[in-house]
Amino acid sequence: MRPQDASAGAAKTRWLLLIHQIPPRPAYLRVKVGRHLQRVGAVAIKNSVYALPRNDETQEDFQWVLREVVKGGGDASIVEAQFVDGLSDDQVLALFQSAREADYRTLAEEARRVAGSLPRRGSPPENRRNEVANQIARLRQRLSELEAIDFFGAPGREIAEGVVSAMEGRMKPIEPREPPKPALRREEYRGRTWVTRSGIKVDRMASAWLIRKHIDPQARFKFVPAKGYRPQQGELRFDMFDAEFTHDGELCTFEVLLERFGIDDPALRAIAEIVHDVDVKDAKYGREEAPGVGQVVAGIAAAHPDDEARLERGAALFDDLYALHRGASRR
Repeated sequence: MRPQDASAGAAKTRWLLLIHQIPPRPAYLRVKVGRHLQRVGAVAIKNSVYALPRNDETQEDFQWVLREVVKGGGDASIVEAQFVDGLSDDQVLALFQSAREADYRTLAEEARRVAGSLPRRGSPPENRRNEVANQIARLRQRLSELEAIDFFGAPGREIAEGVVSAMEGRMKPIEPREPPKPALRREEYRGRTWVTRSGIKVDRMASAWLIRKHIDPQARFKFVPAKGYRPQQGELRFDMFDAEFTHDGELCTFEVLLERFGIDDPALRAIAEIVHDVDVKDAKYGREEAPGVGQVVAGIAAAHPDDEARLERGAALFDDLYALHRGASRR
């Protein structure tokens, strides 16, 4: 991972800009430079103006691109920048988030295509093992490359990691199943501070609701940057990288919480399937409610930039869903 103090906040972020002018000939130079900029994680903010967060590694990355442009007969400059008017730091950061989220989504879709060609259970047949192993290794390498240029902890990383990890698990020799681990005791998780990434959406909204309603009624929630946060003693993290409770293989965080705490409730299982289909976007359960719930969550996120407000509105949504499915399970 490249060092980046995300906890310093967007307002203090300083940037490096590469401004270049590339001659029309040779034609391949523009393509070559564009691919190089993509590899180092730069985003375009104007025609021929690219940004990276400022640190020693990103400066070296831009210097290599600059040499490539100049060697090809073009011209380029690297400048330190602080956005004062027009684009804001938050808007530039959002460009990085959007670019990496799209990359993670593409990788996860490719991994699912590979997984879809495998038997529904168990490892692939012997005559395909090498082919599949090479595909998985390529996906893992690509995921590592994306993580290296994911400067601000974009959404989608946990999903991509889960899909690739699940495929890696299927390549391992089948071993006798271990006895299931005992469920965690909910009374040992009361009155805790639960930490997650800011900008909460469906899995984090639903998981926070589940925690407060069915695990820790006195739960306090803290919303932090996706990268750079060091948990304090006694805090529990969920739906973020290296969290105590987060995506595990093909399971979203809501599903993991149900499994780890041994919560067996048909209404919650129905909600888990909806949350999975909205969050992971693999239509695993084919829940007809998923598109509508996804639209409501998107509306909550658009109308409420504050996470506490999103949490409150999301709780009302999942209260109603729980009442609906609990009533259905009693019929």
